[in-house]
Amino acid sequence: MSQTRMSLTDAASGVAFTKGHGTGNDFVLIADPDGSRELTAEQVVAITDRHRGVGADGVIRAVPADRLREGQALLEQEPEARWFMDYRNADGSVSEMCGNGVRVFVHFLLAEGLVEAEPGQQVVIGTRAGVKRVTCLEHGYAIDMGPWSYIDAERAQESASDAVVAAHGLQDPRPALSISMGNPHTVVPVESQADLQALDLSQAPTVEPAAQHGTNVEFVAAFEPLIREGVGRIRMRVHERGVGETQSCGTGACAAAAAMRAWAGSEGSDSWLVEVPGGLLAVDFVQNEDGTEHVVLAGGAELGFTGTIG
Repeated sequence: MSQTRMSLTDAASGVAFTKGHGTGNDFVLIADPDGSRELTAEQVVAITDRHRGVGADGVIRAVPADRLREGQALLEQEPEARWFMDYRNADGSVSEMCGNGVRVFVHFLLAEGLVEAEPGQQVVIGTRAGVKRVTCLEHGYAIDMGPWSYIDAERAQESASDAVVAAHGLQDPRPALSISMGNPHTVVPVESQADLQALDLSQAPTVEPAAQHGTNVEFVAAFEPLIREGVGRIRMRVHERGVGETQSCGTGACAAAAAMRAWAGSEGSDSWLVEVPGGLLAVDFVQNEDGTEHVVLAGGAELGFTGTIG
């Protein structure tokens, strides 16, 4: 082990893992049925290192909800949420949840025999952003992501923006809109598909005012026409806090659709297709009987391979 970097073997020797992804957003998944495998930030960094470790955008630990304080609180509200998604970004930081990760997490639970569900049935899980209900589809999963909201509602409603973002490849800083999906997002519209492609997201964009705990930054470009047969269509690239640019971000796709719908006004739609470098995601806005508006995210999930560290 070097003085500055923990080796993969030292990080989690003997730990069995599965590698999976949702539209290219990739994760190392670890089953921890007795809650004894809590990982440190340094261990997560070693595992997700793409040159010295397994490589991933993050680590998902499947742990019984009753083994975590956050999970115990959720069980009081929803006893069905027996499994908790303990998600860490590649830099080791704790994250509220991940939309693509939720799909891969449920796919992993089913593959490991930790839950059972057929197409059309739901799996209920716990996350740091609350309980999530995931419907199994023939080819993928649909997640009720819960309600979305503006992070600064007053400014958003006054000017349809609440931040300014600068990034390499953008000629000038651009206005942006901050959306919460249980985790923070800042959505930036760009003029064209060519402008989107020209962005250099190897370095983190600058967001003003800076978010206290950081933010995911989504850059979006509309297709022409924006709405076709009642469905909105946008393309997105994302720089995720604690990770960097990723192939996809599920909560980011939801935030991007919410922002674009707000900017489109009466010309918008409640159904969106969001193209990301890793594939295609569907986002729908659904009105509930209690008057709240929830976001439903649908897409695929795949498990690639299994192994044991060390």
